[in-house]
Amino acid sequence: MTAHELKPSQSILTLADIAKIVSAELKGDGSTVVTGLATLANAESGQVSFLANPVYKHQLADTRASAVILDENNSAECPTSVLLCTNPYLAYATLSHYFEFSSSVAGVHDSAVVHDSVIMGEGVSIGPNAVLQQGVVLGANVTIGPGCVVDSFVTIGDDSTLHSNVTLYHHVVLGMRVNVHSGTVIGADGFGYANDKGKWKKIAQLGSVVIGNDVDIGASSTIDRGALDDTVIGNGVIIDNQVQLAHNVVIGDHTAIAGCVGIAGSSVIGRNCTLAGAAGVAGHLVIGDDVHIGMQAQVTSSISEPGSYASGTGLMPTDLWRRNVVRLRRLNDFYRRFVVLERR
Repeated sequence: MTAHELKPSQSILTLADIAKIVSAELKGDGSTVVTGLATLANAESGQVSFLANPVYKHQLADTRASAVILDENNSAECPTSVLLCTNPYLAYATLSHYFEFSSSVAGVHDSAVVHDSVIMGEGVSIGPNAVLQQGVVLGANVTIGPGCVVDSFVTIGDDSTLHSNVTLYHHVVLGMRVNVHSGTVIGADGFGYANDKGKWKKIAQLGSVVIGNDVDIGASSTIDRGALDDTVIGNGVIIDNQVQLAHNVVIGDHTAIAGCVGIAGSSVIGRNCTLAGAAGVAGHLVIGDDVHIGMQAQVTSSISEPGSYASGTGLMPTDLWRRNVVRLRRLNDFYRRFVVLERR
């Protein structure tokens, strides 16, 4: 079975079922059985595809899908059954979960180490070699993947999932429907040290990490615990792979953070923000709501006004880049000469 095929535990879906699931208007045979999802170019009979990006519109006429999710503007050109809706990409996102593969089975694997004090809701799944320490509380339908370590007094809300080899340090709190991918570490010590005549004295990190509901965290990301107060991740936040959030960072609801972003300690990011890949945010800054940071941008001061912000230079041939760097270093001299000439 491929990752795009229907899970064995699910009922068979028809186009009529799918129309109800995604609130679409069906133009075609509602009894057609659907076995999976696929792209316009690779779909076969029994599969559903979608058209959300006009770049792929040329593939519509030749698709072999049994039905395509699209909007009214493209329906006339579709040779198959049509599922009409105003937001095809959102409809696809909703439908994708009905074909998602899951290997979790309720129960505790024989090789798992679970402290006697652990409290588990109904339908909990704990995989091979997982370790759960004292005082852990798991809500209903929580999945703990193979090799996970859940330290003392962690709380995990209903329907949350830790994929394999996730580590949660002590007193971390996860809300409901939180999804944490493999290799991620939540609650490790923040980078806190005091300097004593050239030697570094470690500061004990006494806070924790509190994560809201409906948060998705990518693979091999790290979220440090707070020094005194907690590091806080709001509801609906999505975090990509290999992201570093330092101690006492606060992320507002529904903010999206792309891969390799680093946010230094005690910075606050507002609601509905986006941070593109490899952007960096210095410490102790405040970024307001609805701010969008470009790829590889270096944020060194607070941002109070909503909008799009970028820094750095675009890609160019190396020889030209080197010449421009030399000129950039001389920019201050040029400016001073210009001021003198302007005064004359």
